[in-house]
Amino acid sequence: MSDAVTRTTLSGWPVRRGKVRDIYDLGDRLLMISTDRISAFDWVLPTPIPDKGRVLTQISAFWFALLDTPNHLLSEDVQSLALPADADPASLTGRSMIVRKCEVVPIECVVRGYLEGSGWKEYQQNQAVCGIPLPAGLQQGSPLAEPIFTPATKEESGHDINISYEQMTDLVGAETARELRDRSIEIYRRGAEYARAKGIIIADTKFEWGHVDGQLILIDEVLTPDSSRFWPADRYAPGRAQPSYDKQFVRDWLTASGWDKNSEPPALPDAVVSKTREKYIEAYERLTGKPFTWR
Repeated sequence: MSDAVTRTTLSGWPVRRGKVRDIYDLGDRLLMISTDRISAFDWVLPTPIPDKGRVLTQISAFWFALLDTPNHLLSEDVQSLALPADADPASLTGRSMIVRKCEVVPIECVVRGYLEGSGWKEYQQNQAVCGIPLPAGLQQGSPLAEPIFTPATKEESGHDINISYEQMTDLVGAETARELRDRSIEIYRRGAEYARAKGIIIADTKFEWGHVDGQLILIDEVLTPDSSRFWPADRYAPGRAQPSYDKQFVRDWLTASGWDKNSEPPALPDAVVSKTREKYIEAYERLTGKPFTWR
């Protein structure tokens, strides 16, 4: 098992740190590094998941190639850069993407193919999700007749906020709103169909988009266990919470631990770290058909 990478420091390059990624400004491009930090309930946990950043990066790179839709990825070869003297190329390899700069669209483009999470909670209250009415009698985890697009705002801290399509249109304009919706649903359909053939249900996901020279391109991560709900198809059964390949295992442990979700989160036990890492890697290997090489 590789040593966990929780923080990178590349001297001389401006950096912005998100919950998981360290993003360095190279001037005309960005260097996006996925660390092994893991977040849950809007907190970055004190315990990393070794190799998680590599799994996320490699799954995204796989989808960018397979989906063949305009995106921000230029190269995964971090050693092609003139790295600062204090850089450790080995620790950055496999978890880094050199990407195009763009004007980020301030919308989380959520597509749901199954009823779970905040969508399931909302459905129980008013039989709709983000203003989209759904049939009566659906259960937790029920498949939807057609995928639905349920946008959310991008918040700097805390939870993203679900909004209606009309509210999104007010924010980004009618033409961009239509393109975001249609392209997000189309990519979700293609990705979900491929994953199902590999034994994984992608229950829902979120995409991010940006503009470059007037063109809308796919950015950030794509159809990963961090941005999506991944369920094993052979264990799927509606009417209950599903087993998963994503970080639901961590969320479940945190909930059972009695943590109040308002104070600093507890450290994860070794068994949870090991199981979570194992599930991330299994998802990668199922999707790509390749062995994970950083063991």
